[in-house]
Amino acid sequence: MSHPTTTLGQTTTPDQGIALDARGIGFEGGPQLVLCASLFYFRLPREQWRARLAQVRASGYTCVDVYLPWNFHETAPGRWSFEGRRDVAAFLDLAQEEGLYVIARPGPYICSEWDGGALPAWLGLDPQLRLRQHEPRFLDRVTAWFDQALPLLAERQYPANGPVIMVQLENELDFFDCEDRTGYLTALRDQAVRHGITVPLIACSGQGDLEGATGDVPGVVPACNFYPDDDSPHIEPEVRRYAELLAERGLPLLITETNRRHRTLRRLLASGASLIAPYLQSSGWNFGYTPSAGNWGRPGNLMSHGYDFGGYVSSTGTERPEYAEAQLLARVIDTLGPRLALATPTVPHTPVTTDFPTSSSPSALRLEGGGLLLAVPHLGTRTGMRTGVGTGSGTGTAVVNGVPVAVAPDSCPLMLVDVPLGPWGHEGTLTLASADLVAAGEGVLVFASEVPVTVVIGDARVEVPAPAAGVPGRATAEGLTLVALAPAEAVRLRATDRDGTVHLDAPAPARPAPAPVEVRRTRRRAATAPESATGRHELPPTLESLGVYRGRGTYRTTTDLTGVDELLLVGAADIVDLTIAGRARPTIAGFGATRRIDVREATGSVDVEAVVEIWGHANFDDARLPALRLGALRGLGTVWTVRETTDVSALWSVHGHWAGRPAPLRELGGWSSTRVGVPVTYTREIRSDTVAALHLKGVVEPVRVTVTDGEPLTVDTVPEPHAAHGVRTVHAEDPWVPLPAGTHRISVTLPHHPSGGGLRAELLALEPVTDWTCAAQDDDLLTGFATEATPGQEVQLPLALAPGEEAWLDVDLPPSHDGLLLRPDGTQIRVTGWAGGECVGRVWVGDRPDFSGGDANVLWIPPGWSGLTLLVRGSAGPNAPELRVLRLESSD
Repeated sequence: MSHPTTTLGQTTTPDQGIALDARGIGFEGGPQLVLCASLFYFRLPREQWRARLAQVRASGYTCVDVYLPWNFHETAPGRWSFEGRRDVAAFLDLAQEEGLYVIARPGPYICSEWDGGALPAWLGLDPQLRLRQHEPRFLDRVTAWFDQALPLLAERQYPANGPVIMVQLENELDFFDCEDRTGYLTALRDQAVRHGITVPLIACSGQGDLEGATGDVPGVVPACNFYPDDDSPHIEPEVRRYAELLAERGLPLLITETNRRHRTLRRLLASGASLIAPYLQSSGWNFGYTPSAGNWGRPGNLMSHGYDFGGYVSSTGTERPEYAEAQLLARVIDTLGPRLALATPTVPHTPVTTDFPTSSSPSALRLEGGGLLLAVPHLGTRTGMRTGVGTGSGTGTAVVNGVPVAVAPDSCPLMLVDVPLGPWGHEGTLTLASADLVAAGEGVLVFASEVPVTVVIGDARVEVPAPAAGVPGRATAEGLTLVALAPAEAVRLRATDRDGTVHLDAPAPARPAPAPVEVRRTRRRAATAPESATGRHELPPTLESLGVYRGRGTYRTTTDLTGVDELLLVGAADIVDLTIAGRARPTIAGFGATRRIDVREATGSVDVEAVVEIWGHANFDDARLPALRLGALRGLGTVWTVRETTDVSALWSVHGHWAGRPAPLRELGGWSSTRVGVPVTYTREIRSDTVAALHLKGVVEPVRVTVTDGEPLTVDTVPEPHAAHGVRTVHAEDPWVPLPAGTHRISVTLPHHPSGGGLRAELLALEPVTDWTCAAQDDDLLTGFATEATPGQEVQLPLALAPGEEAWLDVDLPPSHDGLLLRPDGTQIRVTGWAGGECVGRVWVGDRPDFSGGDANVLWIPPGWSGLTLLVRGSAGPNAPELRVLRLESSD
């Protein structure tokens, strides 16, 4: 494998490709400091791609990073799509036309809070296939994906034919328990090389484990993702450590993901980053059934239709205040040019003291050609800001090289220290400048600041007044005109004259937002969406085994509940509406957690129906809930009748600490010891004549459970008893251990916790509910029904629904230039919307699981997407289901 290794300090030519070394990144004939914004084609209408790319370029960022989601392009096994909104080649070509470079991230796993992390759901149907492992079955499927995606990237590499300057393999593998990292990353690297990828191959670490992310594979460059607390004083020393580690390998610090706030990004820049790629600066939308489940380790957390974490552009394309901050930082980078791009990080030797909260160890960069760029963050807030010197939330004072300077709260000026003025055509040295230098022309230096700027040239010290009421501050020193512009004006700077006159672009005119519109009349279809029958099944199958990778399915059976007080539901995911004997139960969103269901009011032979909706496959491997494991399948799981419940909390033998022989008998968790926190093992024999479930009540911290002479059940099988050995970790979220019939020796190991509440154990004897009839409604079927012309009867809102009842509504939309936000108002309803021949997204109103991302209460209908159809489903809960009104808001 061969990659370019040109020296950054020397002149390069465009045909030399991308150069990486400890000094930074080199291309386009010289060193480059790259600001990169995430922008995802699959989260935007195709009609908006060019405008969003142009918006990123106008922010001053020069690059976009883009995932390529495998399951967005392989929509079913062997069915590929690269057309319309899936035409990634067209998106890359537009990026080049708009003057942007691209970091392409084809996975195979991407995370991105996307359905399954982009790993196709059907991979989980093969029990021998092991996700994200150096395993032949998985790598065969990856090869099929890379054979489709990598040629598109190879054809569009820099410098020959396109904008792609780096290709990322995998994503944050150091979060995942990969058994052979070196073998796995080597296999991915070799595939990239086979397809002609010659730009640098990178692999990002999510928690700083460089080897865990790359396997230390030659030819795979480590990159770092940092998500610090923006107000932490300790960001700089952490980042500098990684800059030093990578410099020892002759590599630059590439930050492939980080926070969006530019105060933090400045701190990263000063700490040695050559690539800074905040995630997610340009927001978008999770259309259809593409959001994931279980984000950031919060069990059951769902991603909203809006995909927005407060970046500089909202999901609807609105520029936020951070957008101007981006332009300001880009001007500083452009003004300093190669001197900054070739800089190396250091700790300033001159003392920096402040009367405001700041970094515990400020960072500086040694600029090429001499001098320092020093970052001085003011970590106070702007509440109660005042002029003058102070602490906390007001303008503060930093003392740099013995010179007191003003620093605004919630800012991080990039101060220049001992910088030669020769490259800007002036004699002497800029001994100190306390604010961002945003332009340097003949006879003039322009700074951006909202507080007075202290400038020292040689031994001459002057203070440039803070700009006020649109009037720039001005001063002169050593024959130079010094100008201070407000940050909002600095980003509109077009040109400067030698006398300090500045020329600004006109501000963009503000457009008033139209008033919201309430829709109270719709048309309700008499017909309902058809089902695809899938036959009879002994036990409930997974939806994926029925060909439903996105969508929902219905499970029906009749069972005898005579003498049965409760059912046990094991492994149900994602969203389950269960109706027993005609009574709808509260919606279940347990993501595989075992649930007890009281059925004392039902007796004899009763009908059972379950509608199971896929709200996202897990994108993060969370072991606490079965359905949040990466690759976990969706469906009803297994339903059991509980035939007997027995308390088994007593008669556990104790092993550990000083417990001797014979082993003492105590209640579970009842051993007393001075060795707090030291593990103790409790063991007893448990026998059941049927399949059973052991319930550990009162689990707080995870405990280890070992079962011998019996094998724990999976959620969809009823194994015969045989000698086996199994170990599982039981969590508070799902404190159950399934057991086959027979006699078992159970060992429970937990840390001694005398102030805890104690454990109780009960054994539930079970029989499976069998003979299920299933019907499927996948994404294609639902979308086809929603978008076909179907007559309906006009109805007036509010619309009351029974739990489990559905209504298909067609809604007339007013014209809109920039799209519309639909905000359903009601209780206990789930709303799915279709427009323009595609599923837009889903909203859940009323009691619901946690959501992350953007506004979880709206659907966005892009401009030009005609024909809005809604599927409204009532769910059981504390209030009766009702759709009161539909509010339409402009997304201007």
